[in-house]
Amino acid sequence: MTWQERRIVTFLSAVLAVLCAVVLVLLGVRYKENRAAKETFDPAGAVTVTDPTAYTALSYENSEFSLSFALDETGKWFWTADPMFPLDDTTILGITGQLASWTPQQTVTDSDALKNAGFDQPNASLTATTAKGETTLLFGRATTDGNSYYVRLNGDETTAYILPDTLYKLLCRPVYDMMELPKLPELPEERLLSITIQGPEGEEGTDRPITVLTAQQGEGITTWRSNGANVTDVPAVRALVEDVTTLAVTKCVDYHPSDEAASICGFDAPAAQVSVRYTSESASDQTFELTIGSRLPDGSGRFVRLENDTTIYFLPTAFLDPLMSISVNGLEG
Repeated sequence: MTWQERRIVTFLSAVLAVLCAVVLVLLGVRYKENRAAKETFDPAGAVTVTDPTAYTALSYENSEFSLSFALDETGKWFWTADPMFPLDDTTILGITGQLASWTPQQTVTDSDALKNAGFDQPNASLTATTAKGETTLLFGRATTDGNSYYVRLNGDETTAYILPDTLYKLLCRPVYDMMELPKLPELPEERLLSITIQGPEGEEGTDRPITVLTAQQGEGITTWRSNGANVTDVPAVRALVEDVTTLAVTKCVDYHPSDEAASICGFDAPAAQVSVRYTSESASDQTFELTIGSRLPDGSGRFVRLENDTTIYFLPTAFLDPLMSISVNGLEG
């Protein structure tokens, strides 16, 4: 390479370095402007918080219920009405995440539009607390497409904001849907020892029907017997075993039910009681019990209780059909 070529390469390298520096400076300025714009978005004097972990309390209500949550000293969210409630805080974190990234789709200042925004009969309200203070949101009517809501911030009647319905939907979730549901024991068929089903009370003086299925385990095959007979291939038995091995509750109905509520749900005279004996992973014999109450009015399932837990849960009809048939009719049904 000649000295002239080296000089040209050096010159071009210098030009390229200058251009790169200019681009970096411009990008830095653009980033700062965007960040500043995001952090200074403060309509109607709102307390601006871009960190979702800064929130320490939430209170909100809609047409069906009102709820309040707070952080304890360990940084865990709890339901203030019952601090011992096993709260799954996914919904709460969703709310604080929405608040931290709160950006309106549209700002409304037209007086006629504000009059028709539905704030005289709001759908929901929310108060969020941080160390800086409180922020309040009032949800008016939904937009024409139903995918967004008019929102009033901190009581400012001169301005409304249109927000997507994501936050509003979170505010409509009942607290029992936020419950951390109990983890039931794993019950694979090869570890089952017996299933005992006690049916409903009959007429006065008659015993409740009882069906006992006993498992015989050997060489990877489970044989089920009832009164000595091999019932392994009976369709009702196969359906029952399949349901038992996949048992899981998906919904809480009442966390601390009153005696009256428990009676209404059928636990004064249970429709069936199930006792499952099985071998745990540590090879010890264990027992899991399930009490089945009355049917839900819509027929979708029944109220149930687990072990000695007074909480009332829900199990769908499809799961309970084989069990309930056996509880009433035995294996003859």
